[in-house]
Order: sequence, then structure tokens, then C-alpha cells
Amino acid sequence: MIGVTEATEPEADEVTGVLNTPEEWRVFLERYGELYVKVRADEEELVDLLDDDQMEVLDRGGRVEQWLGAAPAAEEALVRSEERLGVRFPPSLRGFFLASDGWTRLDDYVDGVHPCGRVVWMRDSAAGGRVIDIYASIPDNEEIVELFRRSVEIARGEDFWLLDPTDVGPDGEWAAYAFAPKYGDPTKYPSFSALFQSGYADMEEDEEDMD
Repeated sequence: MIGVTEATEPEADEVTGVLNTPEEWRVFLERYGELYVKVRADEEELVDLLDDDQMEVLDRGGRVEQWLGAAPAAEEALVRSEERLGVRFPPSLRGFFLASDGWTRLDDYVDGVHPCGRVVWMRDSAAGGRVIDIYASIPDNEEIVELFRRSVEIARGEDFWLLDPTDVGPDGEWAAYAFAPKYGDPTKYPSFSALFQSGYADMEEDEEDMD
């Protein structure tokens, strides 16, 4: 039987505060991109992301600001996505999309956050549907399978980022999950903001170890 693990690492309030507005997200994402380039990107990624001058600055230990996102989503596009899914996105996810309609590099085994137009129910994505079928075939997995079926998939790669619109906090945030199929147990966070910031906190720790 597969269970759910509650995140025990520092949450959003202990990192940079709850991120709801596009302006708050923009500041955070700029720092996230800078940290990713410094701490996480491998040589192949750096060649793709940086020009020669930026590479030289990085080699000297300087700061390289790199935007790893997209242009902001238009409010109209965001509303169309919400209408397509039959939900209104939680505040932190809305603020994120209004700052960047997707994200391309994450401190996790996911390829990036989907643009709002590609956010889907996990049950409706090809990869998500396969995972649900596999887990449904394992005895005593009913609870986790139901979580998958009702969750929205906001990021996918080797792992998944999911939001549960039926588990809503007093601040309007949906419970968020990082799910690694190879390990089995989803890890629960109080919000999309907290899930995103967990990787930021990990990179900050690694940056301190580098200094």
C-alpha cells in the first residue's frame, strides 16, 4: 500500500513568504533562475542557457541572472484554462501564471511547470493515465489512486507535480504533491507556492555549502 508523506522541510513562510502576486513571483523566480544556474545546471545546460560573457562571469564566481520562464499569461488565457478544467486556480498558482506562463528548469525530476493552457487532470494525460492504471492494479491503493484521479497535473517529467482541488486551506490554496513513481509515496505541501519553494530552499543550502 502506498501512502502520503507530509513535507517536513521548511515551508514557504520560512523561505521567502507566501507568493501570491505576480510581482512577488517575479522577484522569487529571478532569484530561482540565478540559483539554478549556479547550483544545479550541468555543463550541457549551461551551454544552452548562457552566452560566452555570462559563462565567463559564472566561472569567476559572479552572479548571472537568467530568466527560465516565459512571458506572463494573459488573464483571458488563464480564465479559459480554468473554464476548461471547471475550476478556479488557487491564488499562488494564478499569481505564478500571471508572472510566467510556465517554467523550464526545476530543482526536481520534472521538465518544468506547464503553461496554463497545458494544465490537465492527471487522469487525462497520457503519462498520468498510465500511472493511475499501474497503481490501480496494486491491492489497497484505492486512496492514492483517488488522489491521482482528482488531481490537476501542473508539471511532469520523470516525476509529477500535482494539485488537489478538493483539499483547500483557509487561504484558498490547494494541497500540492510532489510524486516520484520510482519511490512510490507522494510528498504533500500546503500549496503550489510551498512546493515550488521547497526546491529553492534545497538550492540555497547547496549554495551555502559551495561558499
